[in-house]
Amino acid sequence: MSVNFLRTMILYIVIIIAVRIMGKRQIGELSPTELVITILISNIATLPIEDTNIPLTAGLVSIFTLVACEVLVSGLILKSPKMRRMISGSPRVLIRDGVIDQQQLAALRLSIDDLTAQLRGQGCFDINQVAFAVVETTGKLNIFQKFGSQQPTNQGLHVKEPKNADAPPTVVISDGQISDAALQFCQKDKGWLGNLLQEKQCPLEEVFLMTCDRSGNYKLIKKEAP
Repeated sequence: MSVNFLRTMILYIVIIIAVRIMGKRQIGELSPTELVITILISNIATLPIEDTNIPLTAGLVSIFTLVACEVLVSGLILKSPKMRRMISGSPRVLIRDGVIDQQQLAALRLSIDDLTAQLRGQGCFDINQVAFAVVETTGKLNIFQKFGSQQPTNQGLHVKEPKNADAPPTVVISDGQISDAALQFCQKDKGWLGNLLQEKQCPLEEVFLMTCDRSGNYKLIKKEAP
C-alpha cells in the first residue's frame, strides 16, 4: 500500500510539472497536439499506478518524452506558418457580412443549432445582430456584432477618462496576508497600509479581504466572528 501511495504521489508531482512546462491553457483552449499529449500522459500515468510490476522510471521517461515532443512541436509551430496551419489548422469564418456560410458549417459538421448555441454563449441571442463569426483553431467561436448592436463605449459616449482608469483594483490583503506585489502595483507601501488599518481600528490578522487601486480607493472586509 505504501509503495502504491509513493508511486502515485511521484507521478502526481511529475504530471503537474509536465503541464506547467507545456503552458497554462485551459482544456477548451488546447491545440490538437496539446490535447493528444494530455490524453497520452493521463493514460501513461495510470499504468505504473495500477501495475506495480511496471517500473516507475518507464512511466517517467515516457511522460517527459511526450512533453519534450510537445515543446519541440510548439517551437516549430511558432517559427513556421505552414507547420502551424498543417497541425493547428486555421480559423474559419462562419458568418461574413451578416451572411451564414453554409459550406463552412457543413465542413465543420456544425448544425444551425450548434451555431446559435455558441452565439448565445457569447451573449448574442439574435443571429441578425452578427456581422462576423469566426471559429478559432481551439474551437471557440468569436463574434463581431453589427454597428447598431454593439455596446456603447466610454469613448463613443465621450466620457472623460478618470485618472488611473486602466489600472484595476487588486487584492492587497487576503486572509490576513499582505501581498507585496499588489502594494507595489497600487504604488503604496506598508506604512500607508498600516496607517489605514490603524485608522479603521482593524488589526491585520482580522482582515479577510482588502482590495485597492492606484487612486487609493479600497474595500475592506473583516473576518466574520466564528
